[in-house]
Amino acid sequence: MAVGRVDEPVEIFKARSDKREYRRIVLQNSLEVLLISDPETDKCAASMDVPVGYYSDPKGLEGLAHFLEHMLFYASEKYPVENSYSKYITQHGGSTNAYTSSEHTNFYFDINADCFEEALDRFAQFFVKPLMSPDATTREIKAVDSENQNNLLSDGHRIYQLQKHLSSKDHPFHKFGTGNWDTLEVQPKARGVNTREELLKFYDENYSANLMHLVVYAKDCLDKAQTLVQSIFQEVPNTNRSYSPVTDQPCKSEHLQILVRAVPIKQGHRLRLLWPIIPDLTYYKEAPSNYLSHLIGHEGEGSLFYILKKLAWATSLWAGESSGGHHFSFFEVYISLTDAGHDHFEDVVGLVFKYIGLLRQAGACKWIYDELSALSETNFHYQDKGSPIGYVVYVASNMQFYPPIDWLVGSSLPSRFSPEIIEAVLNDLTPQNVRIIWVSTKFEGNTDSTEPWYGTAYSVEKITSSTIEQWMEKAPDGNLHLPVPNMFIPTDLSIKTVSNKMNFPALLRKSPHSRLWYKPDTLFSMPKGHSYDAELAGLNYWISAHCSGFEVTVSGYNHKMRILLEKVIDKITNFKVEPDRFVVIKELYSKQYQNIKFQQPYEQALYYYSLILREHSWSWDDEREVLTNLEVDDLVKFYPLLLSRTFLECYIAGNIDSKEAVSMIQYVEDALYKGTKPLSRALFASEHLSSRIINLEESVNYVYAAEGLNSCDENSALVHYIQVHPDEYIENVKLQLFVLIAKQPAFDQLRSVEQLGYITSLSRTSDAGVRGLQLIVQSSVKDPRYIESRFQAFLKLLETQLLDMSDDEFKKKVNALIDIKLEKFKSLSEETNFFWWEISAGTYRFDRIENEVAALKQITKTDLIDFFNEYVNAGAPKRKSLSLQVFGSSHSSEFKSGKVDPAEPNVIQIEDIYSFRRSRPLHHSFKGDLVHLRPHDVDHQ
Repeated sequence: MAVGRVDEPVEIFKARSDKREYRRIVLQNSLEVLLISDPETDKCAASMDVPVGYYSDPKGLEGLAHFLEHMLFYASEKYPVENSYSKYITQHGGSTNAYTSSEHTNFYFDINADCFEEALDRFAQFFVKPLMSPDATTREIKAVDSENQNNLLSDGHRIYQLQKHLSSKDHPFHKFGTGNWDTLEVQPKARGVNTREELLKFYDENYSANLMHLVVYAKDCLDKAQTLVQSIFQEVPNTNRSYSPVTDQPCKSEHLQILVRAVPIKQGHRLRLLWPIIPDLTYYKEAPSNYLSHLIGHEGEGSLFYILKKLAWATSLWAGESSGGHHFSFFEVYISLTDAGHDHFEDVVGLVFKYIGLLRQAGACKWIYDELSALSETNFHYQDKGSPIGYVVYVASNMQFYPPIDWLVGSSLPSRFSPEIIEAVLNDLTPQNVRIIWVSTKFEGNTDSTEPWYGTAYSVEKITSSTIEQWMEKAPDGNLHLPVPNMFIPTDLSIKTVSNKMNFPALLRKSPHSRLWYKPDTLFSMPKGHSYDAELAGLNYWISAHCSGFEVTVSGYNHKMRILLEKVIDKITNFKVEPDRFVVIKELYSKQYQNIKFQQPYEQALYYYSLILREHSWSWDDEREVLTNLEVDDLVKFYPLLLSRTFLECYIAGNIDSKEAVSMIQYVEDALYKGTKPLSRALFASEHLSSRIINLEESVNYVYAAEGLNSCDENSALVHYIQVHPDEYIENVKLQLFVLIAKQPAFDQLRSVEQLGYITSLSRTSDAGVRGLQLIVQSSVKDPRYIESRFQAFLKLLETQLLDMSDDEFKKKVNALIDIKLEKFKSLSEETNFFWWEISAGTYRFDRIENEVAALKQITKTDLIDFFNEYVNAGAPKRKSLSLQVFGSSHSSEFKSGKVDPAEPNVIQIEDIYSFRRSRPLHHSFKGDLVHLRPHDVDHQ
């Protein structure tokens, strides 16, 4: 509980760029609340954090805390209609969710600002008087079990549970937190235990107002927000419960100095080294783990990862504090190994300890700490304004651990250099304290134990410190050393003056080689910039594949952005294929292809969806075969061809003036197109690529069915896609309005009532500018054909609901969607993503929001019903649908029987994807020709 008198105002430290107002209050029932007032927000949000998690599960009722989290969403005494809370949130532009961790449970939502008061009242009833009916109890146990079924083949869940399993059985860290049908239904019933009664008891014992922390993010002033919160949340009962965090350690001597070999589901080799340490929470101003994470996880020259990468032994490395609680934690080094790294396991472990020894020898360095502190301070004070929902969750969880002054900061501002504290944690990272978890499919058949909850095969052996010291002695030195000072730290954080207030990007410059779209920052006043080029572009950077080439992004503080851009372009234009690195990357991608079969069934269905619809898409099998035969010389020959003909589609936005923007792109052009032997020449008009998708036939339901790629996965999946129309304002908003109205009823009916699957969603899609509707359901209980029949039945139910909707209710839905569309960009990156999407898609509709809002205001209820009956409803005359059905192992018989059953009317089974793709026409491309456009006359500031 945070300190401070109930009637005493407390200081809350906030970022210099933060214009929001904050107030801490404590209600008469001892509920501690942080109020946030943001007059500029379009969305309001709230988060309640309760200090109880699965550590508190009673023995023999594993998953009870998680199950309770699920149950509180159903209904309350004040709002008894099941799922009416979720429906209200969703249909007024919001979202809602919750999570259960080891020591706390967090509930949260956001919603359009004008509906916040009622939403907050509905939310409060979770904690005032929830209804947990027997019928809902049974159904939601099935939902928890379905969630667990989805996790069973996740290596992340499996190895984390193994880590917990290999700890003290008397410690709550050892527990299985998710729960399943067996722990919540079968076993309790066999012992004569009533799960619902235990659920109510658990709620009464742990959900007390004096333990909870609430964050409310409002558009109103603080006084009005306080009045609202007091009127609603003072009804939350205070039973004066006490909170006792876990204080003992989960690992005794027998759980340390162990080497665990474990068999994963997916191909690959991973290595975890873990040491029990004092949590950073204890010393969050000194932040010892943050300091060590910065160094051990560094990727610069001389770092641990630099050497492992140079030796071709690792593809990634992460270091930092991992799972724990108030009073215990682990420091973890996580390494993805190559095959060679797996074979040199002892050397890899030796190098880890060598680097730790180097840090111990160097001691805590003040200049490194100061650099880390300066970066942290800059990042905090110039952070992007995130979504209200993410913000309230972050702050509510912080309230459990920090005094009020640091609720917004948490441990993100290390500011007190203490060599003694840093070295105390560093001295815990010894061979005597280590737990090594080595994960590889090569251990299959050579283990002697099985973890009980996920069935992970493993074996354990004790490992002495002298053994590790021997590994250190024989490990290569590799010239490990501390990092050098960072040249990219910004020192000029001034904001440039913009005389031309531009709402949309302008075409600033055009040449045969490039187009430069430019938009100075007129909203956020942050010393940051973003730079995109579709086929080559330009203080983070990344390079990614694009449908018509590749994309380079540079973002961050504008002061040093030009330097980074020049370095990236230099690497691209002077790229050399390193044979050793080629082998590592090829191995990495080969394993990714091998692991495709372990994707969840709904992801496999989405792959078939993409393969069938998109003109330029290739099968995994084809790509894997090409990769298998790819050699170094192939890439050496290909790379000059890749750059030989290029066009740069560029977007620069942020705290950068127009002269700088032109200069940056001129630099890229010079690097590619100038010189005695230029690398590139401009594309011919005929060489510009476009992305197009198949135009499905009206009144036909195409079906593609396949067995799941993993014979051990019982889950099946359905992706049902309805293709509606190419990009057009009026039709767009009809589809958006329909999804706003239909998505929560679809979830309620198919997931909550019929219990078809934990993963259930209805959403809009956009492929190459063509809009559509997409249902995803993954299920272990029903096969895809049955799920599809239930979706068609749901549409009939929905038809009745649409017809019965009052004009007033329809108007509320329209206004809710208008509010969503008029929601302001929260950050430069969010604005950039919106405009870059228009540029890269070739639509250039920068005023899309205004036009779609205008179209929405003209839509009538009759228009929406006509749209539904024309494009969406079962039997609709213009309905164009594609059903992707993946059958898991529990439904293999249904898959086989479907192959011989006579086809239904107007259903066409796709047998050969490529023959089908060739047989259908394509939608037109939105990649328009901008030859007629002239550059805007933007003032050069």
